[in-house]
Amino acid sequence: MTELQLRRQIIAIALRMNASGINRGKSGNVSARWKSGFLVTPSGLAYEKTKPADIVFVDAKGKATGKREPSSEWRFHHDIYRTRKDCLTVVHTHSSFATTLACLRMDVPAFHYMIAVAGGNSIRCAPYATFGTQELSGHALAALEGRKACLLANHGVIALGADLDQALALAMEVESLCEQYWRALQIGQPFVLPDEEMAIVIGKFRTYGKAAARKH
Repeated sequence: MTELQLRRQIIAIALRMNASGINRGKSGNVSARWKSGFLVTPSGLAYEKTKPADIVFVDAKGKATGKREPSSEWRFHHDIYRTRKDCLTVVHTHSSFATTLACLRMDVPAFHYMIAVAGGNSIRCAPYATFGTQELSGHALAALEGRKACLLANHGVIALGADLDQALALAMEVESLCEQYWRALQIGQPFVLPDEEMAIVIGKFRTYGKAAARKH
């Protein structure tokens, strides 16, 4: 993929993020690893008005290059790419149900086996810090340890992926799980699957959706 193609894909994912209903307006942001740094959506520009030239490149030292300022959350994107070699893309949204639980500062336990899609037996909620700060980035990194997604207290959700489609799909799945958990809590306290069962599910997810390696 060329840089121009990747810039266009970042915009397309941002538009899909809003069209799907898991994000609204100018909130949230999207990035993808590129060479020694990453490309990220600009600050304060509506996705509908964003052009490939508006996407900002941030290098390995955190220096931005482009005609616009990078997303105010560029720091956690930078630190995720710096520390998570398995991550090639990041989608950050303010989706309604995930943000509702984040405002209650709640982790999402293994009330459903699909929690394993985020990489563990829970979706953690990172402690609160002001948006765009290094403190928030540090909290996010800790909450993402061994995980592919986390909530940010009083803020939103982060989802990681091997490509942009995968990161968006995970953000959508996390929102769906948060909605289910919220709805279950309206009736009672959901039963939580034991760690032993979740270990089995997590093991199954390692090959979920992958082509089988067959011997001939």
